[in-house]
Amino acid sequence: MHERRLARDPVTDEVDDASLVERAREGDAAAFGVLVDRYAAVATRVAQVVAPGADLEDTVQEGFVKAWRSLATFRPGAPFRPWLCRIVSNEAKNRIRSAQRRDALALREASAGVRDAPPSPETLAIDRDEAEALVLAMNGLRTDDRLIIAYRWLLELSEAEIAEALDVPVGTVKSRLSRSMTRLRTRLLEGEPR
Repeated sequence: MHERRLARDPVTDEVDDASLVERAREGDAAAFGVLVDRYAAVATRVAQVVAPGADLEDTVQEGFVKAWRSLATFRPGAPFRPWLCRIVSNEAKNRIRSAQRRDALALREASAGVRDAPPSPETLAIDRDEAEALVLAMNGLRTDDRLIIAYRWLLELSEAEIAEALDVPVGTVKSRLSRSMTRLRTRLLEGEPR
């Protein structure tokens, strides 16, 4: 039996998403497992942004199950990450509607960054205050605003990837992102002491 070789990225020597998706579409659960491992953190962040307070593990797991079942509809050559983000986002929105709950947004973990040197106590206090202000401002935004901001600034998706994830034109992404950022800035300024 001849085993087909998977295409590898010459820089990282990793199997590329397209090869994994192709194998998964043919029923290779191990190939899909690699995609799950590769994108579990991204899917979790999407679920955190869209469905605060929901059971993230269940939301992400169900998103991956739906992605597995929907592989036949995946457009060959399309990027996998935005497609998965759209599925997880839709699953999270469905959970919000069915549970009718909107708890506080858990962005602390999603926005925590890795630092080179330990910060000073003063820096930690300022960062904590700024993070709390950001979380409060984000919590006051609509889900669509939180989602597009998270896609761009937390997940660092390009405008084209966001367009793919939201299934809208790139121009729509630009205008929505601009309006969402304006609303976020307004909320942040309203929260400042006068």
